[in-house]
Amino acid sequence: MKTDIKVEADRLAADPRISDYDFWRSLKNLNNEIFHIANNNEPIPFAMIRWRAILKQARSKRGHA
Repeated sequence: MKTDIKVEADRLAADPRISDYDFWRSLKNLNNEIFHIANNNEPIPFAMIRWRAILKQARSKRGHA
């Protein structure tokens, strides 16, 4: 699973069609959705956690925290 995340993050980080703003906005939207789910005491889908890790790594590879 960890290699899947790394491979996908590498692919996204290298894609010139995705701007730094796109990464930031997607990560912010995902974090907001996870927050709302958690606030309602509902289970957070594993796919959301996985995509959050992918977006964080991809953004990091571009030089942003």
